[in-house]
Amino acid sequence: MSVDPPSTKPGSPVPVIDISPYYSGDAEAKHRVAAQIDEACRTIGFLVISGHGVDPALIDRLDQLSCAFFDLPLETKLKYASPYETAYRGYTALERTALAYTIGEEGTPPDFREIFTVNRHRIDWTNPYFSSEAGRAIFLPNVYPSEIAGLREALENYYDAMTGLATTLMRLFALALGLDEHWFDDKIDKHMTNLSLSNYPDQPDELREGQLRAGPHTDYGSITILKTEDKPGGLEVQATDGSWAPVQIIPDAFIINIGDLMAQWTNDRWVSTMHRVANPARDLAGSSRRQSLIFFHQPNYDALVECIPSCIGTGAKYPPITSGEHLARKIGQMNAVD
Repeated sequence: MSVDPPSTKPGSPVPVIDISPYYSGDAEAKHRVAAQIDEACRTIGFLVISGHGVDPALIDRLDQLSCAFFDLPLETKLKYASPYETAYRGYTALERTALAYTIGEEGTPPDFREIFTVNRHRIDWTNPYFSSEAGRAIFLPNVYPSEIAGLREALENYYDAMTGLATTLMRLFALALGLDEHWFDDKIDKHMTNLSLSNYPDQPDELREGQLRAGPHTDYGSITILKTEDKPGGLEVQATDGSWAPVQIIPDAFIINIGDLMAQWTNDRWVSTMHRVANPARDLAGSSRRQSLIFFHQPNYDALVECIPSCIGTGAKYPPITSGEHLARKIGQMNAVD
């Protein structure tokens, strides 16, 4: 299976939006930002946000500590592989997942990346939502490596910061869809989000034919918040004509994209766009290591995703599904690597 060259369209089609006016509390300012978001989500499903208020020092610290973890010997990292069959926690080695499987491309080689994943760390086990049979199956304990001092604290602090940012974005999304600003609040207040550190190593040797850093796919949940590096071989989005274009990397900004559940919630008013992580050009592959911090925001496991009233149009395109059911289906596809 052949793949397109690293980029087939110059420039980035993804708009940059300053969300800082939202924090002013001014209703008109909030709606101006929401209108920009609506336009981006209708056309490309991706946006780059500035003015988010997340401390750059927190981002840098997690980035450095993550790099230190991935620099550990493989046998050490494998000690922190997930002890669970049904949930991502801890370390996943190179070539153990294949994102292209989720779109039916089962013959694709697995992704050339390694991952470290955590989920919620603030859990009230006296709450039946978490302590129920379903809750205990989903909110399994995180795995933390002991070799990297400060990594657990950095992960948990970053997770909390991303939870706050995701809540802000979902409120802006509600305004963009003509809903009450807090319409999503009770659907995400007990979210089951994975935070994944993703390491894309240098490629001194050519990969297998058709193999990418991350194969083409759409994301599963509501939104994804990505912080990545400006290195050779990176994130690309697919245009309606099938070509691929790079997403610009802006310092101190996050890349946001909507996932399949948000597309279903909006009855495809908003698009969950195909994307991939491309390989570097061969002459740059020896110095192309890239690291990403990815917050896969996933609504509460029992949140029912059905057409939002303001998007119903001539009828709903998708049957209702819960967030938990949808995620389990997608993860099962991605993990089907021999």
